[in-house]
Amino acid sequence: MSIEKTHESLDFIRAKVAEDLKAGKNDGRVVTRFPPEPNGFLHIGHAKSICLNFGIAQENDAPCHLRFDDTNPCKEEDKYVEAIQEDIKWLGFDWKDDLFYASDYFEKLYQYAVELIAKGKAYVDSLSPDEIRQYRGTLTEPGKESPHRGRSVEENLDLFTRMKNGEFEEGDCVLRAKIDMASPHIVMRDPALYRIIKRAEHHRTGDKWCIYPMYDFAHCLSDSIEGITHSLCTLEFANHRPLYDWILDALDVPCHPRQTEFARLNLNYTIMSKRKLLQLVEENHIQGWDDPRMPTISGLRRRGYTPEAIRHFCDKIGIAKVEGTVDVALLEHCLREDLNRRAQRVMAVLRPIKVVIENYPEGQVEEMDCINNPEDPGAGTRKVPFSRTLYIERDDFMEDPPKKFFRLAPGREVRLRYAYFIKCEEAIKNGQGEVVELRCTYDPETRGGNAPDGRKVKATLHWVPADGAVDAEVRLYDRLFTVENPLSGKGKEDFTAHINLHSMEALTSCKMEPSLADADPGNSYQFERLGYFCADKDSTAGHLIFNRAVSLRDQWAKIEKTQKK
Repeated sequence: MSIEKTHESLDFIRAKVAEDLKAGKNDGRVVTRFPPEPNGFLHIGHAKSICLNFGIAQENDAPCHLRFDDTNPCKEEDKYVEAIQEDIKWLGFDWKDDLFYASDYFEKLYQYAVELIAKGKAYVDSLSPDEIRQYRGTLTEPGKESPHRGRSVEENLDLFTRMKNGEFEEGDCVLRAKIDMASPHIVMRDPALYRIIKRAEHHRTGDKWCIYPMYDFAHCLSDSIEGITHSLCTLEFANHRPLYDWILDALDVPCHPRQTEFARLNLNYTIMSKRKLLQLVEENHIQGWDDPRMPTISGLRRRGYTPEAIRHFCDKIGIAKVEGTVDVALLEHCLREDLNRRAQRVMAVLRPIKVVIENYPEGQVEEMDCINNPEDPGAGTRKVPFSRTLYIERDDFMEDPPKKFFRLAPGREVRLRYAYFIKCEEAIKNGQGEVVELRCTYDPETRGGNAPDGRKVKATLHWVPADGAVDAEVRLYDRLFTVENPLSGKGKEDFTAHINLHSMEALTSCKMEPSLADADPGNSYQFERLGYFCADKDSTAGHLIFNRAVSLRDQWAKIEKTQKK
């Protein structure tokens, strides 16, 4: 992206970056960063931040650092570090050699804390956590100063050294900034900078440290150490910006990055809290972080989402200053648009019923030319065998159809896709009165789906040949929650009450055309008339599994059409 573009064509953050470059700020440099905490898997909300930070870096031929803000050993694990790196690469971004950890700076951060104490701007407080909360005050009442706030620099240095050496237990004391207990910003009322954590080993430093910097302290200083020019955060960090600036102004630091906030991504029928997503995993409401119903990037990938669709979605929703909720139908729309261009068309029958074409020669097999993708002229065609016995969808037949049902029924003629017209002559039932087989006839003059005499039919059905059909399991996924905002009202405390108990239906007797026998995990297909599906990672040669990524019906396209009108 050229900085000569008008600011009206840029979002407000890119416009600020362009202004800074034009003014020669930061010596003409741009350095962004994506700073996840390795305490869970990334979700679609993080994708927005990834696209923004790495996108601005790419547009300006600049670096974007990947930094793990690993300051809480109780919740962080290497598996999250590995998963985060995999997700970012899958989305199409690369941090090159710019991989960092806040834990790289623990010694430097400790020295910065000592510098604050020496300047009389930090103190060790021995109040209990409950007492600190009580002293903090409220939105309408100022806080009270701790009785330990007046400790001398020498005493604070001694106590902080003893904290580092492990002489105190967790909760005995914390290091706090000495700012203003009457500040209208509660975050500025002597916030904690360091706390004691002994009960967990750090995933990188082991038990070397028993005191750890708070996120607010480590984050701004890590930005400065790395020479970040634009620290881009979501709106919940706006209230923390005064502390971000105060810490950097109070210390002798390499540079003072500019923090800018943007609206986080909120999707309806979805939750974006890593803590609550972890609860879903730990309480076995779903089958792990990469469950296809999860909004995690790994879950979306497993379901069949493409990186291109997610990047397009993030570009489409844009960067705003005000919080809002995006309709999940827009995300689904972006996936349909992408898969419509790239997914191979195949035929699959999810709830099969057998069809026997009585006047078709026994033992005869024809190969029908089927189009792989009408949106891609170079995709070519494939051969699908056609013979006397095949399968259609059970829902495509009704023994006593209503007026507007145009598919197969006794005495009715329909078209088989790429093949012939067939007519239902008889429905065979089992002892329970259930139709288990259809006896039909075909018109050999209608090969390719057209009648020489010009007669028309009102329905075209997909089908799968019985000979060579591939057996598969298909998992039909729906939204994980039954309400638009699972965290509203009582749901905030018990959001699991809104879980959709029918969010996954497994069909185990599905029939696929022979070309799907070699489907590789991760490959996406359009099952004609049914939707877009992805081969699951748990598929084996003897047991194929497909996940429905999204149906063919596009609710968002209808919404856009209505809005334009």
